[in-house]
Amino acid sequence: MERTPDGTPVGVDDPYAVAGVCDHLTDDGRCRFALRRAGDDPEFSAERRSDGYACHVGEEGEWRACPHYRSTTDGRECYRCGLAEVRLAHDDARPLVEEHHLSYGEAASTDDSTSPHTSSPDAPSPDAHDRDDAGPHEITVALCRWCHTKVHKSFARIDDDAGPDPEALAARESRRSKEQSESAFETASERFDRET
Repeated sequence: MERTPDGTPVGVDDPYAVAGVCDHLTDDGRCRFALRRAGDDPEFSAERRSDGYACHVGEEGEWRACPHYRSTTDGRECYRCGLAEVRLAHDDARPLVEEHHLSYGEAASTDDSTSPHTSSPDAPSPDAHDRDDAGPHEITVALCRWCHTKVHKSFARIDDDAGPDPEALAARESRRSKEQSESAFETASERFDRET
């Protein structure tokens, strides 16, 4: 199983197996990185420009082959148990659903013993790895706080057939109740009658 730079499990063997579409891919199949950040990698951007900025791996392509691939979550629902996020306006309470890294991109350590791309001593040499993986890439999924803890503190996997934790359901329902009470419409006459 892949691990974080701190050595805790991330809950998946291959982050690319669950990774989504690249954050840089536009609706019309072009590379947003090459369009907006050409100065960050002029050679890559020049290659994309010569091909009309088309993504060189495509929507269903081998994402690991792109040096700028990144797939981050929208954080609306837990990938593991399906718990939906409920955020309240003007409330700074901790979110129910958090971003969970499967792979850390540029933040990854270059030390092979802690790299999230190294899962065992039998891992291929860096030269062999580089031929089919242009990473490191940042890949995230959304996990509720309860699943997040289980994944990092045990051998729970993100693709387990799991339901929401009872504590998570209680927290979500508490927020929904508060949301409904705050959104209830009350006329001035109803407020006046209640106050008298």
